[in-house]
Amino acid sequence: MLIGAHVSTAGGLAKALERGVEMECDAIQIFPQSPRMWRPTAYTAADFAEFREGVAGTSIQSTLIHAIYLINCASRDAEVKKKSAVALANSLQVGDAIGSAGVVLHAGARKGEPHGPSMKRAAKGIKAALADSDSCPLLLENTAGTNGPLGRNVDELADLLDLSGGNERLGICIDCCHLFASGVDIREAERMSALVDELDEKIGLQRLNALHVNDSAVPLGANRDKHAIVGEGEIGRRGLATFLSEPRFEKLPAVLETGRANGAPNRTDVRATKRLRSDGLRRRSG
Repeated sequence: MLIGAHVSTAGGLAKALERGVEMECDAIQIFPQSPRMWRPTAYTAADFAEFREGVAGTSIQSTLIHAIYLINCASRDAEVKKKSAVALANSLQVGDAIGSAGVVLHAGARKGEPHGPSMKRAAKGIKAALADSDSCPLLLENTAGTNGPLGRNVDELADLLDLSGGNERLGICIDCCHLFASGVDIREAERMSALVDELDEKIGLQRLNALHVNDSAVPLGANRDKHAIVGEGEIGRRGLATFLSEPRFEKLPAVLETGRANGAPNRTDVRATKRLRSDGLRRRSG
């Protein structure tokens, strides 16, 4: 497993590599632009080349991109749809340029609209973004079980993939906090194994490309997306150790999104997560 963290690109793409190395990351995740603005960052070919050359000399083996949260591929609003399409295509194009392992996307939110048409609108936007980029995978992230955001369970993720055409570049990213909040008790190895069986049956494990590692500030099944520092939330150390040691997650990038550095992960968080994985592996082997 490639354990790492979401890191800032402040100062340039190459700075993200420096931060990842300092934090002892095996994988990093970045935003392709400010997550609070629609305007893309004007990266140059030299920026991309510097990143590609720089990563080769580090311990970082996988880079994920997280599409900005403003994107809503399910929106009926013409302006939001247009801006979402541009931002998502840009994310994938940056992914192409730096050799990213995938762009993680929240597929969209219904905003009070009927579920079926919202799923179809989201799928249409996803297909269009894939057509506007070359090779970077697009990874749909599971959500925390509320009725608005799409992708709240394995069935809904599978439906989104099917409606989007089943392109081989489509995959999924599983967030353990979101699983827990949506009612999946990942603290027990048997339940984790059953979940992975379900993913394999309905989606295929070849499409499982990444993990987000976050503890949950809300109880099991609370249907709220509220992260906590790893080991300090409702999932807890033992539960996260179980998640991190799932055998079929062995080679996946697993990135922290929440931590002790003013809400962001730091080296202490990365080290703690690696220890939790080791704890889980020892428990399973014993």
